[in-house]
Amino acid sequence: MKKQIILRTWMLTMIFGMISGTCYSCGQSDADLQVQNEINDMENSNNKITIKVGSKTFTATLLDNEAANSFFDLLPLTVTMTELNRNEKYYRLPKNLPTNPANPGTILSGDLMLWGANTVVIFYETFDTSYSYTRIGKIDDPDGLKAALGAGNVSVSFSKE
Repeated sequence: MKKQIILRTWMLTMIFGMISGTCYSCGQSDADLQVQNEINDMENSNNKITIKVGSKTFTATLLDNEAANSFFDLLPLTVTMTELNRNEKYYRLPKNLPTNPANPGTILSGDLMLWGANTVVIFYETFDTSYSYTRIGKIDDPDGLKAALGAGNVSVSFSKE
């Protein structure tokens, strides 16, 4: 798990270094700062959750932000998540959570995000996006996530670890 965080941190640093390197007079962009803050939040978070889909169990680390903390407070939660676009499952929560939306540019398999104020989303494919989301957390090892979630709607249980 630490290797994955270090690898992702290194990859994000390299990507943003190449982007910021094209403008010598530019300071660190808001997007750079937000990504770095999210990485720091994930590394400092003690909020671990279990996501169970059928017989497969995944561990996720929640960010240390208002949205993730509010989601954590809702657990345990078993819901039927709806298929969308062959890359994500979503569920509309019964109440709004705090938001801080931003466009991530690229969504990674295993990302756990909030769309709007009340729709929790699990992404099982990596792709570019123009939409804005509030990051909640990340599944630590998304191997097998796509197969577990399947092609249609699915029952998913979220619980505190």
